[in-house]
Amino acid sequence: MKNKEFKKGEIVIYKSPKGPEIQVKLEKDTVWLDAHLIAQLFDVHRPAIVKHINNIYKTEELDRESTCSILEQVAADGKIRKMNLYNLDMIISVGYRVNSKRATQFRIWATKTLKDHLVKGYTINEKRLLQAQSQLKELQNAIDFLQEKSKHELLSGQEQEILSLLANYSKTLTLLEQYDKEKLVLAKGRRGKFIIDYEKACTVINEVKKELVAKKEASDLFGQENHDRFEGILGNIYQTFDGKELYPSLEEKAAHLLYFIIKDHPFVDGNKRIGSFLFIYFLDKNDYLHKNSGEKKINDNALTALALLVAVSDPKERDKLIKIVTNLLSVSV
Repeated sequence: MKNKEFKKGEIVIYKSPKGPEIQVKLEKDTVWLDAHLIAQLFDVHRPAIVKHINNIYKTEELDRESTCSILEQVAADGKIRKMNLYNLDMIISVGYRVNSKRATQFRIWATKTLKDHLVKGYTINEKRLLQAQSQLKELQNAIDFLQEKSKHELLSGQEQEILSLLANYSKTLTLLEQYDKEKLVLAKGRRGKFIIDYEKACTVINEVKKELVAKKEASDLFGQENHDRFEGILGNIYQTFDGKELYPSLEEKAAHLLYFIIKDHPFVDGNKRIGSFLFIYFLDKNDYLHKNSGEKKINDNALTALALLVAVSDPKERDKLIKIVTNLLSVSV
């Protein structure tokens, strides 16, 4: 365990009513503090903590190898300094030796926590519980939204696809697994290399139009622009505020591209088909259309259902649709 950098998530181990809230490192199912932070936790000076730690090792109450880890870090003078970090076993042992008001509060808290474990079989981690509740609420919102829209006449016959969308969406959240592993994250973050600009998009639309007209599946009105709405939509995908993109991730850009083209009607005819095709084109050019297995992340039938959902949705429901699409795109397996 020596010379190991601790990079995992931070948690709050303890906060007394008037004391500090200390952020600690989580590694291998335990937490680590240096002597300075332990002293801060119990409101005493560092030498007192060092003395207790040495006595604990001297009496062999705890084993040094399993409770102490050495972390190397660069100091202000540029030199590498070694710091001793102590795990939860040591923190608790010191807490039962220190003579201070805050240490007494800690002992009361620790005893109650231990009792909860023995009597109830668990203790409640409020932070993780709130995270899980948030994700469950998001899933419930998606369920309510899909159930409501499935009744729309335009979506008649799409019930199975909507059910599949819901199943795939719930899988992407993997609530129980993420809850256990503390990996509840918003499904966005990948950056796209391919930029879809107005000229490229118009070229693609014209090629699609030629094929559809030849098949007698579209009229001359297909792809005919309504003023400059389409160019404005593409600009919105890449718009910035205070130097930062409003939709920084590939998933967000793709989801908003689909939504804006269908909802804002930038073309006289063919908005749903054009929006769906450019959505696929954009993902494909960014090498993000398929899962690792080779299967499309959103197949043609599911995309049809999504396009119809966007079409019948209320503008106030945009965030719900964007979350559904981004979560579906985040799947890689």
